[in-house]
Amino acid sequence: MSSELILVGLGLSGVDGITVKALKALKSCDKIYAEFYTSFLVNTDVRDIEKVIDKKIEVLHRKQVEEESTIIEDAQTMCVGFITAGDVMAATTHVDLRIQAKELGIPVRIFHGVSIFSACPSSVGLQPYKFGRAITLPFLEGNYQPRSPYDHILENKKRGLHTMILLDIHADEMRYMTAKEAIEWLIMGEKKWKAGLINENTLLVVASQVGSQNEKITAGYVKDLITMNLGEPLFTLILPGNLHYMEQYSLVYFAKAPEEIIEKK
Repeated sequence: MSSELILVGLGLSGVDGITVKALKALKSCDKIYAEFYTSFLVNTDVRDIEKVIDKKIEVLHRKQVEEESTIIEDAQTMCVGFITAGDVMAATTHVDLRIQAKELGIPVRIFHGVSIFSACPSSVGLQPYKFGRAITLPFLEGNYQPRSPYDHILENKKRGLHTMILLDIHADEMRYMTAKEAIEWLIMGEKKWKAGLINENTLLVVASQVGSQNEKITAGYVKDLITMNLGEPLFTLILPGNLHYMEQYSLVYFAKAPEEIIEKK
């Protein structure tokens, strides 16, 4: 057995979203670990992946990846695969695995998957280089609501930039924040801090299960979205900044935004 760590991003949906190169690499592994607390592969079960690669997969919980050394210890004596949804290097925890492997002289190969950071702007029709800092909305713990997500979105808005808003996952309960919960989070924040981030007529984009057959993209005003059927988790929200005319048309044509957002010239 040779020492190696293979990091694989599975993409956004289904086993057919995995690249051919990644599949070949996983089939060569002696052991494969997976984590799905940062995201999950839409409409796909771990057993579906096991059938394709003909290997058993051990799914790890957050603490096992972040606090234990099983993956790195195994990679010192065998070829270990580590898989996750999206692009494997999008999470700092996975970057840390790569750093640990480097320090121990363990060879690492990376196989990238389609990421929400590129797929969501593409589906919506917004220009990716006009996005500012992405943020995550956390579940409220009791009555505590952190202000930093609100302020980061507000800073993007002031600069005319779009904001991609990722929604929290409760790893222990495997519970996913809904689009409605996220919109209510923003409304609650506005009531508390009153800095002008949103109002009932603010345009928002809700993307559901991007990259899957059930993908649903909905753009509309806050007052309307809060009562609509917006699809199923996983959700991603976008608060648009200044819109180029092609972005305006894209939101109307591809996300059912109100036609009045198109500025007639």
